[in-house]
Amino acid sequence: MEATKLQERAAARAEELPGAGLEHPFGDGWGVFKVRGKIFMLLTHVTGEPMVILKTDPAEGKALQASHEHITPGYHMNKQHWITLTPGGDIDAQLVDDLVTESYLLVVEKLPRTQRPIDPDRFGQGRA
Repeated sequence: MEATKLQERAAARAEELPGAGLEHPFGDGWGVFKVRGKIFMLLTHVTGEPMVILKTDPAEGKALQASHEHITPGYHMNKQHWITLTPGGDIDAQLVDDLVTESYLLVVEKLPRTQRPIDPDRFGQGRA
């Protein structure tokens, strides 16, 4: 995926998710997507290259890093629970959409049931 499109695609997918919102608590250089006050995605160019930082299951994160050159441990985050996507290689729109959605669901499933904007077990099955 092109450098200019990676963050645009990730942000577009995040904006489609119920209860998700963009904030800038770390300044203009960081876009932070949250659901019910919990971070599920960060966007930055702080290294000079566009990055998308997402929450992940530790085993899935390792598998993704092993199979994709442009997926690395989370930049400035817990390296087991977060991954970083950078443009290039075989990172495509569907993979970005899937990883953003998975990150969101990982956060939502940890919220108290009364605060969840959707049921994570039924999300994507026709009824949220």
